[in-house]
Amino acid sequence: MRKIAVSAPFLACGVWMAALGLYFMLLRPALLPEDLRYFGKTLAEVQGFAPELSAWLRRVFTVMGGFMSAAGILTVLAAMHAPRSRAAVAALALAGASSVVLMSAVNFAIDSDFKWLLLAPALLWAAGLAALLLDRRSNERI
Repeated sequence: MRKIAVSAPFLACGVWMAALGLYFMLLRPALLPEDLRYFGKTLAEVQGFAPELSAWLRRVFTVMGGFMSAAGILTVLAAMHAPRSRAAVAALALAGASSVVLMSAVNFAIDSDFKWLLLAPALLWAAGLAALLLDRRSNERI
């Protein structure tokens, strides 16, 4: 039971990442309103300049979503083994830095409409990593 409690933040993030990947593969529109604001263009202007952009982005988001889902699935697997493995702890730390933390930072940099929402997984990941390290330290003392 303790193993699940310590790994719970990573399990939640892994499921969230897999679900977000499905969203990107199946539901995310090619361009969000915030994308157009960032470009400083209307949808008509973008479509006039690059009429195939939406089709191209659909493919890009399908591939990206697949990788996101895969990362989420592997995060769940690593979280299930983390309390017993230093390698899993290291993998979770690196995976968090290169996924949810980086995603959150970029969304703040571009002033995304979703920046505060996307901060939550990064904070959850950091809390999970801290709990996991504290748990490992207390187990080493026993």
